[in-house]
Amino acid sequence: MSADTDVKDESSDKASTPAIEETYIVFVRHAKTASTGKILPGRTSGLHLSEEGRQQAKAVAKVLQNSYPSPAAIYTSPLERAQETARPYVESLAATPEVITSDAIVECDFGEWTGRDLKDLYKLPEWQIVQRHPSKFRFPSGESFQEMQSRIVAFETECDKRYNGQVVVAFSHADTIKTAVVDALGMHLDQFQRIQIDTASVSVIGIIAGVPRLICMNSGSELPRKVSTVGA
Repeated sequence: MSADTDVKDESSDKASTPAIEETYIVFVRHAKTASTGKILPGRTSGLHLSEEGRQQAKAVAKVLQNSYPSPAAIYTSPLERAQETARPYVESLAATPEVITSDAIVECDFGEWTGRDLKDLYKLPEWQIVQRHPSKFRFPSGESFQEMQSRIVAFETECDKRYNGQVVVAFSHADTIKTAVVDALGMHLDQFQRIQIDTASVSVIGIIAGVPRLICMNSGSELPRKVSTVGA
């Protein structure tokens, strides 16, 4: 046997190996309402965008449409403020993708704290736990931060399986997005209050080989475009 026949054709193996595709999950916080920054609305229904919020929704729709004109799917929280934020973007697309309402990305269930003034909640001793040790806190008759983060991470995993290598846009809420960000960064849940997520801002999580990474956070202007492959 000649030396030539013993040499493995690595070029053919490389050509047959599929490129690793990265999934983009584009989280968008809902735009402003009349109560933003004043009360803890939670899952209260009937809360609509303010005039400023409607303008924010139109502005972020243009940013999203420029970077992500052909998403594989659009998810929205069932709450009106998220759905109203999504509407201008959906209407701007040449082809309407699958639009899905999902409880997985709904606001945290604040239980008995729902609807309370933030200025009153700040005075409670429990508020320090919420800010410094949220992993140990459960809202009275409501959800824990750990439960909220678990459903967000599960949502990301499901999106990666269903739309691998594509773009998914999800209209959600500040705390849910913050827990996704700290998970992508490998940070402890107790640090998630150090993250700032503004109304109508965009945060992008990339998932490759099942591992999340933070692409951008709290952006209101130019967004990173989806590249077709990673490691090709």
